[in-house]
Amino acid sequence: MMMMNNYQRKQTVLMFPWLGHGHISPFLELAKKLNNTNLFNIHLCSTPANLDSTKKTLKNDSDSSSIRLIELHLPTLLDLPPHLHTTNGLPHHLMPTLKKAFDMSSFEFSNILKTLKPDLLIYDMIQFWAPVSAAALGIPSVVFITTSATMAATMFHLYTYHSKGVSFPFPSIYFRADECRHVHEILESSANNKKDKDRVIGCVGNSSSIVLVKSFKEIEGKYANYLSFLTRKKIVPVGPLVADSCHAGSKHDSVMQWLDTKDTASTVFVSFGSEYFLSSADLEEIAYGLEISNVNFIWVLRFPKCKRNIKLSEHLPPGFLERVKDRGLLVEGWAHQTKILGHKNIGGFVSHCGWSSVMEAMKFGVPIIAMPMQLDQPVNARLVVEVGVGVEVVREENGCVSREKVAAVIKHVVVSNEGEVVREKTKKMSICLKDKGKEEIDVVAVELLNLCQHANGYVNVAVDGVGRKRIPRAKSETFLMDMLCAQKAEV
Repeated sequence: MMMMNNYQRKQTVLMFPWLGHGHISPFLELAKKLNNTNLFNIHLCSTPANLDSTKKTLKNDSDSSSIRLIELHLPTLLDLPPHLHTTNGLPHHLMPTLKKAFDMSSFEFSNILKTLKPDLLIYDMIQFWAPVSAAALGIPSVVFITTSATMAATMFHLYTYHSKGVSFPFPSIYFRADECRHVHEILESSANNKKDKDRVIGCVGNSSSIVLVKSFKEIEGKYANYLSFLTRKKIVPVGPLVADSCHAGSKHDSVMQWLDTKDTASTVFVSFGSEYFLSSADLEEIAYGLEISNVNFIWVLRFPKCKRNIKLSEHLPPGFLERVKDRGLLVEGWAHQTKILGHKNIGGFVSHCGWSSVMEAMKFGVPIIAMPMQLDQPVNARLVVEVGVGVEVVREENGCVSREKVAAVIKHVVVSNEGEVVREKTKKMSICLKDKGKEEIDVVAVELLNLCQHANGYVNVAVDGVGRKRIPRAKSETFLMDMLCAQKAEV
């Protein structure tokens, strides 16, 4: 239900995510929620390779039809044609090239800002040049961190204290011995002669007084507080931002029809995101683990775009498809994750623990079989275990996945009596998320309106659509929240 807009005009917001699906999806969900407040005109900017799928999403969502999409054209570099201007299916070795091309688009992005003249820019953690371009035009900007507050706090702690040997103050969050490479990546990874560390510090440092984080305080409150301490910014959670399920075509219908034939909570959904591709060794161990678990499964398998012509059976153990044909369904490329997770017959989620996947599992009350692979995923997996909504498949000392451990954790979470604790905790978390409603977005709207309307230490607010009040900044937040509450009461 939309709020009544008592301001003289809607504020124009340009949203600018990094080129990964795990970033575009939460930006798009935040765009929908802000659009539905009736207080903002939302524009979302990305490459045509990403906007093609975004257009389809918006087409199926009548409430978001007013969100406008703006194309950003990256230069075509060697080995990086326009259809690879996205991380979806991008071979890993081309990631630095994509970041270089993205940086080279900064001039075009500046022209987009000059043409659109938005009241506010919401940007991601990679494009350190975006808030600089906005500031040059007098446009306030806010960084939106799409990973967990826990991971963001971990990163900034490493940036600040790693060289000093200071331990992270929350012992439940850590890297295992085989994950030490992740610490090196956080500190040393770079592209286009710019360390990712410096990109992130620049993006957060150039954010206005607040930082938006895809999170909610019930599970990450202490980590958000620590992140605020490290960055000297106010951390504003925007909620889990899980997309609603929608019709997804005949391919997905066949998946749901297969799932309908299984018993309640008897099946695990297996998916490792759109940007990670399993090694041959991991793929084999996971396949055997699923087989010996004797649990039903839907497994989404993805391969880099350069390997799309290889038959699925060529990647799997000999005879695997025949042996699991009655209780296993393999889907190549894509499946509608939220709709599958929302089905009553799903009893577990074998996940890489990408943050969007974690939020979706929590919303739908599906316990997680955590198998982190890279980047923020180990930290998210530790948080999943700490919160009590999942169990991790711990790798061997050499970093390899064990089929026996895969099978054991699946059986523990889905069918064993001992796994009832995790299953109940996950159900309670789902209820918590559903009860929260729109409270985070109301707070976000207040904060963003503060930035849009702020001038010379005052916030200019239209009252009853007629005159304008100049509210001192210290009082403006309370005033705006009262206005939002009053609007809600009118509808």
